[in-house]
Amino acid sequence: MGEDLLDLARSPLVLLLVTLAGYQAGRWLQARTGGHALAQPVLVAIAVAGTAISVLGVDYADYRSATELIAFWLGPATVALAIPLHRQADRLEGFVVPLLVATVAGAATSIVSAVLLARMLGADEALEKTLSTKAATTPVAIALTETLGGIPPLAAVFAIATGIVSAITAPAVLNLLRIRDRRARGLAVGAVSHGIGASRMLREDETEGALAGLGMGLSALAISLLVPVLALVLF
Repeated sequence: MGEDLLDLARSPLVLLLVTLAGYQAGRWLQARTGGHALAQPVLVAIAVAGTAISVLGVDYADYRSATELIAFWLGPATVALAIPLHRQADRLEGFVVPLLVATVAGAATSIVSAVLLARMLGADEALEKTLSTKAATTPVAIALTETLGGIPPLAAVFAIATGIVSAITAPAVLNLLRIRDRRARGLAVGAVSHGIGASRMLREDETEGALAGLGMGLSALAISLLVPVLALVLF
């Protein structure tokens, strides 16, 4: 009986439900804390799912396969970020050139600083290549890292960790720097925090959320174009 229950707990349906329950627990905690920066639903879901698969002894590959449905819907959810952007299209007037310049400069800075910092700390070339893609969205980071000869699974960890940490800290940093322009705030958070940051900014202001979604896409594109070029110089 015990073995049967364990097999049931490791089933794809249960693993999927555990993941969804973890995310819902994160949303509940976020509501209970008044939207506290540390109460990120994604962070809570990772903690719950990570604990569950560790206790149950589930391999990551099996967990990934069991939750493929969630991964599938990430695509449509990302595309849906274009809706608030369309509503805020008039806010882009006079902002397109600064937006593009900031995105390219930010992407280049992210790549170069990550590689040089890793090199200063004694990292090998494979880790340097892996870190160079950390500011891109997870699928882009994985694909770029694989092309460069880095470590794709680790690239996913860095991209997700960067997104979570940035979503928690970026708005406070922008407040500290007295950056009030909602377009600039949204662009900055989306460029480094990906979908997690865009989700948070949408809760705070529709303009910030719309620009965060745009920043996420443009940053991923800029990094995809710059990494192969800068790699010729850096590696």
